[in-house]
Amino acid sequence: MNSDWLKMWWPVLLGLAVLYIPTYYDLSQTIWRGEENSHGPMVLLASVWMFWRRREVLLLASSMHTHKLVGGIILSFGLLSYAIGRSQEILMFEVGSQIPVLLGTLSIVLDGQAVRRLGFPILFLLFMVPLPNIIVDAMTNPLKQQVSMLTENILYVLGYPIARNGVVLSIGPYQVLVADACSGLYSMFSLSALGLLYLYLLQYRSKLKNALLVISILPIAFCANFLRVLILVLVTYHLGDEAGQGFTHIFAGIILFVVALVLLFVLDGLLGLVLKEKSAGL
Repeated sequence: MNSDWLKMWWPVLLGLAVLYIPTYYDLSQTIWRGEENSHGPMVLLASVWMFWRRREVLLLASSMHTHKLVGGIILSFGLLSYAIGRSQEILMFEVGSQIPVLLGTLSIVLDGQAVRRLGFPILFLLFMVPLPNIIVDAMTNPLKQQVSMLTENILYVLGYPIARNGVVLSIGPYQVLVADACSGLYSMFSLSALGLLYLYLLQYRSKLKNALLVISILPIAFCANFLRVLILVLVTYHLGDEAGQGFTHIFAGIILFVVALVLLFVLDGLLGLVLKEKSAGL
């Protein structure tokens, strides 16, 4: 069986390596080094790991009822997207082409049921795709406004000497700018990936529980990011600007993910008590 599997899949693996290893190298030297897309390698590794967990699908699936025509069309679209993205340096096309390339290739080789079982690991790669600037610009400013306004209101109620001018918070002798990185847009993106992976691994059978947890992911990400900004402002006020900047670079991301995971676990536990359902996964 192993030799048959190798004969079937080595051309596919070789083709994917030729296409995307240069892409991954370029990403590792550019956008993966920044905070905005630092989740990219984790998404890639998680997707590869999920494929490995489902490797029996690749080994045992029937090739009798494949969709070669549909798969060929999807694969052609993916290769065209890759060619345009690679040649014109459009990362959204180049990185996003992984999805139709994988989906088309598997549709040619495997039956529909097998492709569906591998659907989540393929679609999970969406979280690797860099967001277009037009979307980033449209969403970042409202998020910064909301975070800064909420921070101002909470600290004002608690008696802190705080005022706000747009997205600049003045607290005591210090000013804190709620920058693009503090908007929470990219943290929402990465935390959404983490939350969906969590649900995929646990595989709850209750559609209601899954729906409630999915709906909660973005609010949880927003709350976690708000707490990050709130703590940053408090650290700056009590310990000084230098301490605030140090906190931002060292601990802010850790706190963000810890808070988000704790909130997700707590909500999951509460829903488990109400709906009385245990995980079928892991």
